[in-house]
Amino acid sequence: MARYLTTAEVAERYRTAESTVRYWRQIGKGPRGVKIGKRVLYPEAELLRYEAALAEGRDEWGLAA
Repeated sequence: MARYLTTAEVAERYRTAESTVRYWRQIGKGPRGVKIGKRVLYPEAELLRYEAALAEGRDEWGLAA
């Protein structure tokens, strides 16, 4: 079963503000969330994919250094 994280949990994971995670979603950067009802949730598999892209130096979302 897939695990989904809330915006608050994603912000805590990346040590940033919830508003930053929402901004990433708004501009199409960072891990991709899915809207389920009124909530935006982030599949853990998507977070792992995002982290792998950053670790490999891919600028897939425009956030890699």
